[in-house]
Amino acid sequence: MKRRTFITLLGGAAAAWPLAARAQQPERMRRIGVLMNTVSDDAEGQARLAAFHQGLQQLGWTVGYNVRIDYRWGSDDAERGRRGAAELVALGSDVILASGTPSAAALQQSTRTVPVVFVNVADPVGAGFVESLAHPAGNITGFGLFEFGVSAKWLELLKEVAPGVTRVAVLRDLTIGIAQLAAIQAVAPALGVELTPIGIRDAGEFERAVTAFARGLTDGMIVTASTLALVHRELIATVAARHRLPAVYAFRYMVTAGGLLSYGPNSVDPSRRAAGYVDRILKGEKPADLPVQAPTKHELVINLKTARAIGIDIPPTLLARADEVIE
Repeated sequence: MKRRTFITLLGGAAAAWPLAARAQQPERMRRIGVLMNTVSDDAEGQARLAAFHQGLQQLGWTVGYNVRIDYRWGSDDAERGRRGAAELVALGSDVILASGTPSAAALQQSTRTVPVVFVNVADPVGAGFVESLAHPAGNITGFGLFEFGVSAKWLELLKEVAPGVTRVAVLRDLTIGIAQLAAIQAVAPALGVELTPIGIRDAGEFERAVTAFARGLTDGMIVTASTLALVHRELIATVAARHRLPAVYAFRYMVTAGGLLSYGPNSVDPSRRAAGYVDRILKGEKPADLPVQAPTKHELVINLKTARAIGIDIPPTLLARADEVIE
């Protein structure tokens, strides 16, 4: 090889070295905030986070390499939620995942510019988070919990499992809209049921209200979806069992905590799906252009141990329809 040609090739290779080195460097670190509506060691909260992390990994996001995730835990403490939201905004999050209605509300108060993706929010339009499901319009979008017709199904299932029930307490978190209750009220007359709506603000109020309501064998209960029910699910199941109340809930985690029966969407899957919206926002899309999505799967879960303890015989036809039966 001629000397001049060798020097030219060597020079070209040397010029390429910095480019190759740059290509091996990690891309710019992005920052994701997460505001949870549980405490840090809650099993349901951890399952949701695991699903979110798995979704991010499948889309090429690796913690410590191209993304950092900051966590805050609001549980059912509104002030703690507001502090967590403010901190995540101040940290410079590129996008924030909000788990539950209280988390989304706290973030809406803290920012109108940082993109927010919510999961497990019962009524995002009624709560004022988005203008409509198809066109969110602001900095917030995400994954809703219900077609509200599901709420009517709770009362139908309660009558199926306990046909003699004629008085039903409907426990609802007063910080959440009335859409779930309205759907139940719409079918109550046809099912011969007298409803007693009970608004709850804290765990102690729940125990007092149920004790005051329960009278006998014709009583039943529906517990609507809320962060309050999530956080205090074991207490709720214990109080229902103490009064031998057949009760229907919105989520599987209520039944694994000792509740009788649940029907509703999978509460973990939205966190996995939310990773897709977070990915799209990090790549330049706007929340206003991403429609709020509805659940893709509903599941019927029955706790036979609880049924036996309160003297309920679950109809075989209902057991056959169940997605999961806890023995």
